[in-house]
Amino acid sequence: MGVSGVGKTTIGKRLAAELGWTFYEGDDFHPAANVDKMSRGIPLTDEDRAPWLAALREVIDGCVRRGENAILACSALKSAYRETLRGDHPEVVFVHLRADPRVIAERLEHRTGHYMKRGLLESQLATLEEPGEAVAVDASGAPGEIVEEIRKRLGV
Repeated sequence: MGVSGVGKTTIGKRLAAELGWTFYEGDDFHPAANVDKMSRGIPLTDEDRAPWLAALREVIDGCVRRGENAILACSALKSAYRETLRGDHPEVVFVHLRADPRVIAERLEHRTGHYMKRGLLESQLATLEEPGEAVAVDASGAPGEIVEEIRKRLGV
């Protein structure tokens, strides 16, 4: 979890590959209207995010039901969103990727092929409710170092 540009997809895919787990990209579950809004630089509201969170919850429920270890990359910016995602599954663990906003902004400046651009970073940072229940990891370094730190902190 974390704001756009912090490295959720890069780190999540790499971690999933190392562990032999399934990777799910949360952005793939946004309704077209959400993608359109974000592409135009318009921040999403809680109402906009509701169907997206419901779809992600279905993914999580399915993984738990199948006994499937998985990584789901998604922003999960608010406590209420994380509660929705976790539901009644205490085994769901959140890893909060964090970095200096200047580092994230630079990454977003150089990002290609994604609808979330630098202009929405400020709204995401303003929306973010720091999660006390998450494993917080500095995402400023190299992907390999970040994945190693996550594995160490999670014991996997």
